[in-house]
Amino acid sequence: MGNNLKDAQGRPVVAVTGMGLVTSLGWGKAANWAQLALGRSGIRTITRFPTDGLRTTIAGTVTCADGHPGSTPELTFAMARSAAEEALIQAGMTESPGFPGPMFVATPPAELEWPQRKALFEHPSGEGLQGYDRLLAAARTGDFKSMFETFQFATVADHLATALAPRGLPVSVSTACASGATAIQLGVEAIRRGETDAALAIGTDSSVQLEALIRFSLLSALSTRNEPPQRASRPFSKGRDGFVMAEGAGVLVLESLERAQARGAKCLGIIRGCGEMADDYHRTRSKPDGTAIIGAIRNALRDAGAAPEEIDYVNAHGTSTPENDKMEYLSLKAVLGDHLEVTPVSSNKSMIGHTLSAAGAIEAVLSFMMIENSLLLPTINYDEPDPDIPLDVVANAARRGIVRTVLSNSFGFGGQNAALVLAAAP
Repeated sequence: MGNNLKDAQGRPVVAVTGMGLVTSLGWGKAANWAQLALGRSGIRTITRFPTDGLRTTIAGTVTCADGHPGSTPELTFAMARSAAEEALIQAGMTESPGFPGPMFVATPPAELEWPQRKALFEHPSGEGLQGYDRLLAAARTGDFKSMFETFQFATVADHLATALAPRGLPVSVSTACASGATAIQLGVEAIRRGETDAALAIGTDSSVQLEALIRFSLLSALSTRNEPPQRASRPFSKGRDGFVMAEGAGVLVLESLERAQARGAKCLGIIRGCGEMADDYHRTRSKPDGTAIIGAIRNALRDAGAAPEEIDYVNAHGTSTPENDKMEYLSLKAVLGDHLEVTPVSSNKSMIGHTLSAAGAIEAVLSFMMIENSLLLPTINYDEPDPDIPLDVVANAARRGIVRTVLSNSFGFGGQNAALVLAAAP
């Protein structure tokens, strides 16, 4: 690790001083941890929109105290803001006029949902026209300013920038299901380069809407085990049949360890290494030889200056899809070798579902909480082990154990792969 403030490569050590969390199990870290430690599930039957005729009718939806705030971008923003405020309070950064560094936001691409499209189609400006021409006419001549300001890619980051006042323009990131980890990596790299001594990394996603559900269903990616919903997500189990869409947000306040110590902030842990590698094999499937996933994990270990034997626990991507889970095992085996046999592995997606763009950030928060509490969260619904995936799965109940270093994986559609090496405070 080098000295206390620099790593072995002479770069600033990047500390985490605040974290925030929202998932289908609740708003805030305490509410989530209480449920996750007991192996509770946040997967439920969808009531947000009709699911008649759909093969999948379940998701890890997030419910606001005052009801659903409206569109996907609005809920995506609300979750991110709540988690960011929780993180800033923990970091002791609420008194300054704004956040003293850049902000990196992992968020899904925004697009018009069916209610908004219907409003366009029914607008009087399209009278006399049909179909697509009618929609275009309404969009050109109607008063849809608020809709335009909501449904564009950067809208969530822009609203967060107004609320949190980071330094400079916010950066929106969309690397599929690796987005949350990518946002963290961008913050880490900015601090290491000396461009800033603090950064805000946010992952947030509220993609549970009708069209997205249908798209993933057409890809045969979703579980159809609708009853009971809590039993649907079963990573690494022989009976797995797909992932469960979910919503949530995770936020980390990143600082150079030097800055954190200088202002007396508590270090919750450090981002020891980041790695990524993409492949060009398929829009959704991983490369069969696993080279890109293997490369991402190896790059993370190399960046961290960590040997495979230093990994105490793997917070797996573990989506519960047949191909992905097996590919992750083969890749871990290729990198960790025999050490994998004695390394606990689990996937919190079994309890909260797959939070897509937010997953990497949420799982980083949970990894640091496991380090803090010396408790490994379980993979629930692990009733029938897959003989082709001989992992030491933390099965069905949390497991006590001292953890100093965690490997957290995030793999996305389009060959986007990222891995993080997370460690206890020095």
